[in-house]
Amino acid sequence: MMGVSRPAVAHSGVAAQRDTAIDLLRFICLALVVMGHCLMVSPRLHGDGTVTTQNTLGDQPWFVPVIWIFMVMPVFFVTGGCTGLHSWRRLRARGGSYAQYAHLRMLRLIRPTAALLAAMFAGLWIALLAGVDPQVIQLLAAGAGMPLWFLAAYLITQLSLPLLAGWHGRAPWLTLAGLVALVIAVDSLRGNFPLVAHLNMVFVWCAVQQLGFLLADSSFARLGTSGCLALILGANLALGVVTGVAIYSGNMLVNLNPPNLTLFLLAIAQTAAFQLARPGLEWLSGVRWINTMVRMVGARCMTVYLWHLPLVGALLGLLLLTDLPMPAAGSSGWWWSRPLVLAAVVLLLIPVAALLGRLEERPTAPGHSRGRAPAAVVTAVVLVFLPVVEAALHGLSLGLLGGGAACFALAVLLLGRVPDGMAPARSHPFRAGTNPPLPPARSSANLEG
Repeated sequence: MMGVSRPAVAHSGVAAQRDTAIDLLRFICLALVVMGHCLMVSPRLHGDGTVTTQNTLGDQPWFVPVIWIFMVMPVFFVTGGCTGLHSWRRLRARGGSYAQYAHLRMLRLIRPTAALLAAMFAGLWIALLAGVDPQVIQLLAAGAGMPLWFLAAYLITQLSLPLLAGWHGRAPWLTLAGLVALVIAVDSLRGNFPLVAHLNMVFVWCAVQQLGFLLADSSFARLGTSGCLALILGANLALGVVTGVAIYSGNMLVNLNPPNLTLFLLAIAQTAAFQLARPGLEWLSGVRWINTMVRMVGARCMTVYLWHLPLVGALLGLLLLTDLPMPAAGSSGWWWSRPLVLAAVVLLLIPVAALLGRLEERPTAPGHSRGRAPAAVVTAVVLVFLPVVEAALHGLSLGLLGGGAACFALAVLLLGRVPDGMAPARSHPFRAGTNPPLPPARSSANLEG
């Protein structure tokens, strides 16, 4: 999703450098997600043995305007669209197919997820056999599975990227307008047909991804400072209008799942703000210790994203079983304890990322190996989407954890390894008779990027 991998080399023989500003932006957003979840989860053990949890951060009166600024999920789809478009174009320039693209994208996302689902299923079953209340098991499963909605949405956008990239190449603004029209149409029907709202898991995030295409093609750069400032102002004014007249909630967490038009408006402002901040982010990413930290975390970012919430739940759940004092959620003692919880989660993430982060690397087979047949790739996609969509719609249960782990493991087996010839080219100068090289791009990433 957001990883930093070894620099790819463009087919023209010119090194395709990582966009360090995008890498740093993703790092900052991932850190905010981990920090936010540490401030949200507040389990409470009652006298009858049951456990409840509340979103302490979300209950604060000052939270709504703050989350308007710090709702970073659109950023992941914008940056994914930007780097993904360059990756797809480079693959096509080497004669690659959609099946090869899907193969690479799927492996990067599902291998670490399969490990998470299997570990959670085994761990919660052991806890259930050890006598932990089933209600607590269900609470842990549902809470830890919250990040899976992102995986479902990100897979949809990434797998549809080649199709949308083709439309973008022919009519970029018409494609974007069509997606936004679909978003508005779904929003207008969601009151009477609640299930229809979930279609915007596709339309909203695909529209946001199109902004990443525009960013990749330097459309935002051509606007200049005044144009980007006008976009930021206009998008926020539009947000103020649609939330002020109560068409949409002003709470961006409420608007997140299923998403609606407000997330697209927010993405416009964030993309323009990133364009303005790019020089500063590039300068910061040139600082050696910052660059080192971004590369280390970026190479394991999917592992960090998937595992941080289960670790938060497990840590706080274990604390409930001890005699340590647990301050009331929202009290001054609770707030003072949050840095300790965050530090503990980071310390737990380090060995997890070291042990399991390798699953994010591309498993490469010998160059003479053949890629998987398109039918195998399609079957793997179906196997992955069955449990992920079910979890996104109805939440994660212990049974779904087991079924999901089996589906993901089977999908990994179906996809196998990536033939070396499918990997982004390392150093292949352009030769006559092959596809012409792509023009130099400001931002690029490997297919796994």
